[in-house]
Amino acid sequence: MMTAHLEIRFPADQQEGTEAVMQRWLKAPGETVTEHEPIAEIETDKVVVEVAAPADGTIGKILVKEGDPTKPGDILCTLLTIIDEPAATETEALESTAIHQKPSCASPTATTSAVNGNARAKLSPAVRNRLMRYDLDAATITGSGKGGRITVQDVEGFVKNARAESESGAPAEPVSPNARPVSPPGESTPSGTKPHSEIIPHNNMRKRIAENMVASLMHTAPHVTSVFEADLSAVMRHRKAHKAEYEKWGTPLTLTAYFVAASVAAIRKVPQTNSRWHDHHLEIFGDINIGIGTALGDQGLIVPVLHRAEQKTLKGIAAGLADLTGRARSGKLSPADVRGGTFTISNHGVSGSLIATPIIINQPQSSILGVGKIEKRVKVMEVDGEDVISIRPTCYVSLTIDHRVLDGYQTNAFLSELVATLENWPS
Repeated sequence: MMTAHLEIRFPADQQEGTEAVMQRWLKAPGETVTEHEPIAEIETDKVVVEVAAPADGTIGKILVKEGDPTKPGDILCTLLTIIDEPAATETEALESTAIHQKPSCASPTATTSAVNGNARAKLSPAVRNRLMRYDLDAATITGSGKGGRITVQDVEGFVKNARAESESGAPAEPVSPNARPVSPPGESTPSGTKPHSEIIPHNNMRKRIAENMVASLMHTAPHVTSVFEADLSAVMRHRKAHKAEYEKWGTPLTLTAYFVAASVAAIRKVPQTNSRWHDHHLEIFGDINIGIGTALGDQGLIVPVLHRAEQKTLKGIAAGLADLTGRARSGKLSPADVRGGTFTISNHGVSGSLIATPIIINQPQSSILGVGKIEKRVKVMEVDGEDVISIRPTCYVSLTIDHRVLDGYQTNAFLSELVATLENWPS
């Protein structure tokens, strides 16, 4: 038996160019760890990656400090471990990673409950920190990690669910014991005193969103937006007739699925909307990989990608969307889920807005579709040569384009095809 020094690296399977920061070390030099035990959390511009120990051992030298940038392949620390056989050559670098978000466990049995109890006794510092911050009891949270271990994401997911229940009338969400009181509306602070405030450092995701938005709008693409109105009567009839059928399949039939399908038809009509501008050429993609802007509350926005939407039926689109958006909101996306987008849909209407302009293009794409709030409106229509007043479910749809790639003609052609597809949806 002999001691080996293993190098633990930032997983090389992360996309090259990924901007990442060492968020926190869960273990300190000299601390013992077991195989697969989390030792560090790295925050990228998309997700949080949890780095685990590849073997039992003791943490050696830490080479990347908290707050320092890192990139795929970088050595994060060394691990001292015992091996049974002498190594014939220099010890190879080992990597072991688990995406911070992992699938939920099946319903716990008596056996798994015991395992969970043992796992709770080995809470990582990051988990203990969050439990203290939200004033939570570990016994109330089901762990999704190895052996029922509670992860940071389990705690954050528990808090999100509590907030959702609070908004629907259930018990109030956990509140940070460090939260500072805020003066009621209309009540000013005493003269000469500083108002209460809370400093919230920007996380890596928020900083990357800001950088991308400024770069897209101010430095890269000249934005132009066109707005059409879409009558969704045909879509509503189809959804009403098939919603129960889809639910039997375990797939919610959302309106977003129709907009994805209609976008595919419109992209086929105007392929330039599914492209990327280069200094000397335009790259038009054959695959239609549609990103869906998904709000994460105060944490920011993430755009999971439905790959090869052009190959999917409406059922396939609906199932894919349910999977992606569900994992996005529960924090279980993998890096691959947010890569390779060629076109984006921003369904800003879910929060009540009718028109949002310009919606910032998700670089390096060439266009982005905006979908406004769906509401009933009075319309004047011609029926058998007579003008009649009708109440129809409608919404505004907008296409913001990179004017280097597209002109008004192609923009309006795209929206015309999109609206025609929605308004003539077969029953």
